[in-house]
Amino acid sequence: MAGAVARTLRTDLWTATPDPLPRGWRDWQPASAVLLVVLAVPVGVININQLIWQYGLGLWAGVLLGAIAPVAVVAAMFRPVQAWWAVTAAMAVVALVANPHSPQMFPWTGAGIVLHAAAVFLVALRARPRVTVEVLALSVLVGLLVHVAFLSPMHNLDLYSAGLTLTVAAVVGASLRGRRQARTELVVQAELTAEERARRTLLEERTRIARELHDVVAHHMSVISIQAQVAPHLVDNPSDALKENLTGIRANAIDALVELRRVLGVLRSEDELSDATRHTPQPTLDRLDELVDNVRGAGLRVDTRITGERRALPPGVELSAFRIVQEALSNVLRHAPGAATRVELGYQATGLAIRIANTATAPADRPDRPTPPGGGHGVLGMRERVAMLGGEFADGPIPGGGYEVVARLPLEDDS
Repeated sequence: MAGAVARTLRTDLWTATPDPLPRGWRDWQPASAVLLVVLAVPVGVININQLIWQYGLGLWAGVLLGAIAPVAVVAAMFRPVQAWWAVTAAMAVVALVANPHSPQMFPWTGAGIVLHAAAVFLVALRARPRVTVEVLALSVLVGLLVHVAFLSPMHNLDLYSAGLTLTVAAVVGASLRGRRQARTELVVQAELTAEERARRTLLEERTRIARELHDVVAHHMSVISIQAQVAPHLVDNPSDALKENLTGIRANAIDALVELRRVLGVLRSEDELSDATRHTPQPTLDRLDELVDNVRGAGLRVDTRITGERRALPPGVELSAFRIVQEALSNVLRHAPGAATRVELGYQATGLAIRIANTATAPADRPDRPTPPGGGHGVLGMRERVAMLGGEFADGPIPGGGYEVVARLPLEDDS
């Protein structure tokens, strides 16, 4: 038992590492050290004077022992437990060699108890509560023991005042440390919550995109199944091998549709969609004019410009392009409803270029109009759609005010 206690004290009070200073405190540590020096020096001078004249130590012993405590308090900014040991050891040595001239004497001088309390406070500020309790208990116990062992019975020990001073210092330091730790944990928890919220938002957006792509893939698989079923009737005297291959194609297409329905069941939204919404075909760029007209009806000034030869694109590209334009226009309505907006589509040989830009808007130009739902998570959804197709995406403010969204959707993965 005694061995375990000794090992615990050795670990806590000799080899333990104090808490690292918070970033803000580290920035102010040099200034704090200077302030501590300014406060400790006059108290140290008083301590030296009391040791020389009231404790009878003489000049050199008084200066040497009296300077240990203020120097240790300054050092406690960097090594609090070791500084406390120095202050405690100096107090014990003073009691050993002192020749008190007053009946009202501690092992500490009046200034010494202040410096000792400062050392305990700095330990409590940087060490675990158990270490603080050990430091406080040992400080009081050593003070009592050295008084009994080295001082004359005529010299009173006001243990209540000494213990109360050291206890207040320990409690204040421990409270500040606990408050600092609570704030740090709160910041960490807030960061974790924000990361989890961002992760959940990303997963929700990817799930929504996957549900939409399911409809596109399911449509093509249905077409393959129907074509495989009809193909034998379009050929005169089809061979058995052809019939067998077409039957296998149709069976595989049907199996794929069944699996797609299961995937859709896994990806289904928590909010049940209406039958009309569930069976509505996914939009393409053929509905771009309809989308622009609806936004203009909400009060937004929109111009469109299409360059290149307009043609049908792969369904995934068509759907992603439509959703990007829809989401960008929804963001303009939400954040800059009075702005003039331009939608540009550029049909290129290897892909589709998209740019939606709006001008700046004054607060007075922002009418209170309901914002039509975009259905996604803004820029995050657009970025995910472009990344899914292996394209490029950028967004940000433009010179003169306003905002733009630029995307390029390749017809094939350029990588």
